[in-house]
Amino acid sequence: MEKYIRIQYNLQFFAEGPGGEKTEEPTAKKLDDARKEGQVAKSKDVASAVTLFSLFVFLKIWTGVMAGQFIELFGGIYNRFDELTTIYGGQISLSNFTILLTNCLLRIIIIILPALLLSFVVAFVSDLFQVKWKPTTKPLKPKFNKLNPVTGVKKLFNIQSLVELLKSILKIALIIIILYNEIDNAITLLFTIYDHTLVDSIILTGNLLISVGLKISAFFLVVAAADFGFQKWKFHNDMKMTKQEVKEEYKMMEGDPQIKGKIKRRMQEASQRRMMQNLPKADVVITNPTHYAVAIVYDKDIADAPIVLAKGADYLAAKIKEQARENNIEIVENKPLARSLYANVEVGQAVPPELYVAVAEVLAAVYRAEGRV
Repeated sequence: MEKYIRIQYNLQFFAEGPGGEKTEEPTAKKLDDARKEGQVAKSKDVASAVTLFSLFVFLKIWTGVMAGQFIELFGGIYNRFDELTTIYGGQISLSNFTILLTNCLLRIIIIILPALLLSFVVAFVSDLFQVKWKPTTKPLKPKFNKLNPVTGVKKLFNIQSLVELLKSILKIALIIIILYNEIDNAITLLFTIYDHTLVDSIILTGNLLISVGLKISAFFLVVAAADFGFQKWKFHNDMKMTKQEVKEEYKMMEGDPQIKGKIKRRMQEASQRRMMQNLPKADVVITNPTHYAVAIVYDKDIADAPIVLAKGADYLAAKIKEQARENNIEIVENKPLARSLYANVEVGQAVPPELYVAVAEVLAAVYRAEGRV
């Protein structure tokens, strides 16, 4: 005898967050809100790689000038030492030594200042290229949820952490390979460096370091470009929305359709009440006779043309005719004119010129029946 086991389960457990799977493209509002919160597609490696590469290119071009300035600076310091020790009998006072050291540090800062300024400008432009210009202070605000150990543990086991780990391994491997190849190629030169003058030794060592730096930073640029592409893909994927989120956002921006419907109905009801209150002023009600009813008034002191005071279809048309009878307002059946007035003229508007003659004929008939002409 076969037995069956019934297992109840909730399919929502398989959904990715509230509203189901994130299949919808992010809206402009979602992206703008994320931007205000400081959430953008940005790779930290781009600024560092571009800055490092620019710095080594600058050193390649400017090393000779900087080397000459440093040699001149240290030569001046040694001469100054000889001068001061001669003046003060082989001893230098603390104040004189402080002045000498301060001047030395200032000169060093001036020499390396172009490189520092270049690094700052390149880093700034690199970040600007990635995220454009829209500063915000919200990322600087403390977020206590970051102190949650559970959240911290989760961050250790996500795709971002895996990518960072792979990048770190790749960078270390690249540095080791490049250093090994460069040192292997320059090993003979390094063994003979003591046979050169100080200036030549500094130049040779500087060229070697700059060559290594350029190759490493060039590889870092490739890694940074790949990481930037990944960050853009990940950010776009993270910003995707569920169908429910899109609906909720639409409600927030446009208003709840149910609430808007209620407001619209109330406005229509208020308009109809005002319309029915003005109906007793009408001179005539033109009907279809059952589907449409349009109330007309003509007062030459107010307007040059007749005005539509009220109009309605079906139930509202019946109400207009009922109130017209209660107020002894003439009801005239004219199907084409009633349809034209209902379709083309809003309440409170004047009758258009093309309908002047037809309306005038109706009003003239009513005035004659009432003995007003």
